[in-house]
Amino acid sequence: MAKASPRAPVPGPTFVRLLARLAQTDVSRPPPALSERLNQWFDWNRAIALSKALDGRLPEPPDSPDFDPAVAAECAQARVTLQDSIAGGLDTAPPRRISATEREAHGGYAPYRQHCLAVQRAMQVSTGTLRGRLRDMLARQSPAKARLAEVDAVMEATLSPREHGLLATVPALLGLRFIALQDSQAPVPAAPAAGDDTDDTAPASASPWLAMFEQDLRSALLAELDVRFHPIEGLLAALRIR
Repeated sequence: MAKASPRAPVPGPTFVRLLARLAQTDVSRPPPALSERLNQWFDWNRAIALSKALDGRLPEPPDSPDFDPAVAAECAQARVTLQDSIAGGLDTAPPRRISATEREAHGGYAPYRQHCLAVQRAMQVSTGTLRGRLRDMLARQSPAKARLAEVDAVMEATLSPREHGLLATVPALLGLRFIALQDSQAPVPAAPAAGDDTDDTAPASASPWLAMFEQDLRSALLAELDVRFHPIEGLLAALRIR
């Protein structure tokens, strides 16, 4: 009998590889070149804005403050807070603020989906606020850094909508993973008969497949957090350079 060829390893960052594994996707074709992809994403309005940021005359910064280590500490604390919200215990109680139709559509995955969406919103708000503040600080250090801050602002405005659209698929991919793991397990045992001493208050996460899914959920959100913090780390590195 012919053996199935092993799945080719997925190139790219940890987040991409993890999502490909969850979706059971075989990514064998090399991705388009970055220049080709950017050409598709930039319309003429964004291209003009980027050209001005790269070539236009920028005003002299009002002052040249030194880098404040407290800023880096604040960014690190924000990241730790988000990591704690991901790694902490999951509330598996059915969500109260969703419609019956949505609850029926997502079944047992509904509380995990709500958790995933809430963490994604928190990451977006936190990283967006930090990124704007760091750009403002960068623009006050020197003309060259002011230009870098302007380029980052244009890139964020151009790429964020596409990034948000791609990241919005994460809860759906995790939902498919939840269903696949659930279907791969043995049927749920029948309810115990009256007088049975079986403890029916054991948490659902005691199921091996569910524990595996919760680990996948945390891994995906932590990898997404890394991706969202890449611009923060880049701006911090620019601020440290004198």
